[in-house]
Order: sequence, then C-alpha cells, then structure tokens
Amino acid sequence: MSGQTNTERGRDVRARLLQAARELISEVGWGGVSTRVLAERAGVRYGLVHYHFESLQALLRQATLEAMSGMLDGTAALLTGAANPADGVEAMLLEHDQYDGTDPASLLFIEGYLAATRDTELRDQMSAIMIRFRTTLATSLADAGHPSADEAASVIMAAFDGFILHKGLDPELSGPRIAPILRTLAGTGTTEPNGAQR
Repeated sequence: MSGQTNTERGRDVRARLLQAARELISEVGWGGVSTRVLAERAGVRYGLVHYHFESLQALLRQATLEAMSGMLDGTAALLTGAANPADGVEAMLLEHDQYDGTDPASLLFIEGYLAATRDTELRDQMSAIMIRFRTTLATSLADAGHPSADEAASVIMAAFDGFILHKGLDPELSGPRIAPILRTLAGTGTTEPNGAQR
C-alpha cells in the first residue's frame, strides 16, 4: 500500500475487511466469524477491525447489506430493462438460476436472514432494501395494468427466496421449470411463453 494517502489506505483496509467478512460468513456462518480470524483473512492488524468499525457485528452487518443491495440493484435492472413485467420476472429468475443454494452468495443471504432474526438493526435495514426492490417490482406491475400489483410483487419475491433455499435441497429445481408459473403471476392476463399477453 506504499504511495497511498492515509485516506486511501483506510478505504483499502475497510474494503478488505468487508470482503473478508463476506467470505467468512459464507464459509463458517455468521456466528463463526471472529475478529482475529477476520483480520487474518483480510491481511490487516487485529486492532484495525475496531478502528474502522464500531464492532464486529457492525462490520458483518455492513458487509451483508452491501452485498444484498448490490445484488438486488442488479436484479432490478433486469426488470426495468425488460419489455414487460413477465419478461422481467423471467429474466430475474433465470439470473437466480446461477445460484444453487450452497454457493457463497446464497449462503451469505441465508446467514443474513438468520442473523436478522436476532439483530433488529440488521432486520430493519434488510427490510428497507427488500421494500425498495418490491416497490420497483410492484410499480412495474402496476404500470402494466396488473390488478393486484402489490400482492403479486410480494409473492414473486417470496418465490425467489424460496427458490434459492429449495435449490440447496433439490438439485433438479431450475428456473425454466417454474418460470411459466411466475410469468403468469406477473402477467395482466394469460402469458404466452414468448411473453405476449392474450
């Protein structure tokens, strides 16, 4: 890190700690991450963890929330870039198909959900991220004339979460298998396989 300013070094250390936290949460679970192991993984001095973050919990929380927010923002872009909500929902589902429920990203989300049952601050912040995404989905559905946009958005999001959880238990489960059902749910009428409405 030679040649860096103190500010740049600080940003670099924070980024390394956050990345190490995401890796370790996926590997050993939320409760298995210790400050010492985290510092070793990030390649920084033990004391720098609490210099940059008020607590280990705050670090784990930020690492998880940043990952979730980034992933959902990318998923929302698939929705807003689609010709209609049914196409967007299918694109989001197929994007989710890369996750098998046991990969690092899936495990990070699952651990985050579990931790949120005991951490009210994490739960509130996760809820805000989910509501933001659900609002984007509901708005897209409403703009297309869906008669129950808010309710459909809630069910679709729950289906995505369940899809990731179930893939870890059922390797045969895939996006294409359930896409027609979600297309129908996202449509304003009967949805054809090519996305046309009739």
